[in-house]
Amino acid sequence: MPKKVAAIVNKYLCFPNKCKLECIKYDPLNRSGGEGFHLSEVHGKSEIDELVVMEAHKISAKMCPFEAIKIVRLPEEKGRPIHQYGKNMFRLYDLPIPKESTITGILGRNGIGKSTALALLSHTLKPNLGDYQEEIQDAEILEKYSTSLLGKYLQKLFSGNLKISYKPQRIELLPQAYQGKVRDLLKKVDERNLLPRLKQELNLQQLETRSLQDLSGGELQKIAIAACLLKKADVYYLDEPMSFLDITTRIKAARLIKELTLDATCIVIEHDLTALDYISDEIQIVYGEPSAYGVFSTSKAVRRGINEYLDGFIPDENLRFRDYSIKFASAPKEQLKNPQILFSYPTLEKSYTTFSLKASPGTLHKGEVLGIVGANALGKSTFLKLIAGLEQPDKGEIENIKLAYKPQYLNSSIEATVEEFLKEAAGANYNTGWYKQNLLEKLGLQHILTNQISTLSGGELQKTHIAACLSKDAELITMDEPSAFIDVEDRLKVAEIIKEFIQKKELAAIIIDHDIQFMDYLADSMLVFEGIPGKSGQVHEPLSKEAGMNKLLKLLDITYRTDKESGRRRINKPGSQLDIQQRQKNQYYYV
Repeated sequence: MPKKVAAIVNKYLCFPNKCKLECIKYDPLNRSGGEGFHLSEVHGKSEIDELVVMEAHKISAKMCPFEAIKIVRLPEEKGRPIHQYGKNMFRLYDLPIPKESTITGILGRNGIGKSTALALLSHTLKPNLGDYQEEIQDAEILEKYSTSLLGKYLQKLFSGNLKISYKPQRIELLPQAYQGKVRDLLKKVDERNLLPRLKQELNLQQLETRSLQDLSGGELQKIAIAACLLKKADVYYLDEPMSFLDITTRIKAARLIKELTLDATCIVIEHDLTALDYISDEIQIVYGEPSAYGVFSTSKAVRRGINEYLDGFIPDENLRFRDYSIKFASAPKEQLKNPQILFSYPTLEKSYTTFSLKASPGTLHKGEVLGIVGANALGKSTFLKLIAGLEQPDKGEIENIKLAYKPQYLNSSIEATVEEFLKEAAGANYNTGWYKQNLLEKLGLQHILTNQISTLSGGELQKTHIAACLSKDAELITMDEPSAFIDVEDRLKVAEIIKEFIQKKELAAIIIDHDIQFMDYLADSMLVFEGIPGKSGQVHEPLSKEAGMNKLLKLLDITYRTDKESGRRRINKPGSQLDIQQRQKNQYYYV
């Protein structure tokens, strides 16, 4: 019996007025007198009756010049989806199981249904059991899940007997939902009398008199986390709470989430493996086909769940959802392979009205990636701008070198396609096989080359700007937060691409990032910024990765160990035997 297949049409990539309707012209059903792909009378984009889709429709998908169509095999054993957005659109099978006094971490790629699951569990979206044309009654949903733990949860949810606190993924929309001062918002939601503590722990005092509209991404994230935890709830849902936060705040936020949801039910979606590992009591993997369908695995112990995700194989279900494993770098090199110095910078000083920065001199070698870490508002981005020549130091002079710079805040309003943007950055190199293989293919940009920059998702925009930075004729590559908006799988891939590019081309790179796992994988040496956020920052000479990580982890008051199975770094449980031993040896970073 043939496997059930589905057509997924991305309406944002479908431009019937810009193509020759290849999906219709080459459709095997249309050519044989039936009706396959056609233009919808409702939205004018390509669509097909779901009952007639077959493997042969891959021809139509392949011929689409915008790659707007996917033909995917569905997990038939899962039966009816719990939710489908519409005809030829994304569908979700299963939901994570909320458990009392348990923090469940959700791990999976972007576009695979994680946020949809939280919307369904919080009742901001109602399940339709795959019937997107009719409104499904609560009784039908409850009957389907009557014998499961999920059914018991949904019964409480539908009856209004659950109080839910939900931190959404898209914190940039918060200023639209609340027009007012930070102080008033937090006082309004403080049902647990925890505001004084959270103000202190998350450094919110200086934000109290400001409006949400005036806050940065990191500041908005802190307010969103605080607002979620201040509410008295039975269930807490946090969707990507670590985005935009600096390393120091990530660890503080993780501790707060873990402690303040101890007696409640909590589900956390996160791409930062270090934070997810630290927060979670158990893990559920989401697998499937991005933008097509998603499936939740059963709950697993934290170490096992993360390792199975990295391996791409779930033994309990005998399921391989990725044809390769994600591996971590081995212990740091004791010395650089290439001793030749490529770039040096002197003592640098820069002062503003309310902030000053001092940096000791340093050097970079060919093939070296220098990682920059530390709390926000200590001058990391300012330092990078001084190196890039975008700011002029008060003291010190930067030597002239061919340099490429990727900023922290990306321009999404560029009036060009991805291909046009990258062609301008790469010049003649764009048409080489090496460029296509090592940047376009490895970063997964081929399918969005015809897309306008303004239509890209956060992850697509980030990878496009990374590619543009690496495309330029430069000896020194500088990037500010390249892991932002990118899912866990692509983060490690991006780190590998940058590292391999720098080594093969014998360039050097300076990278700022807040994901410890990402930086541990990528960096050869490190700068650890210290000081008083918003007032003064200082940084000494570059350290080896081992020394830099040890200094950083000591500042964060955590110790790391290496997982024997996957090679990834894990935070030790505070007070554990290994944690105590490493602290006694002043060995916070274990290799």
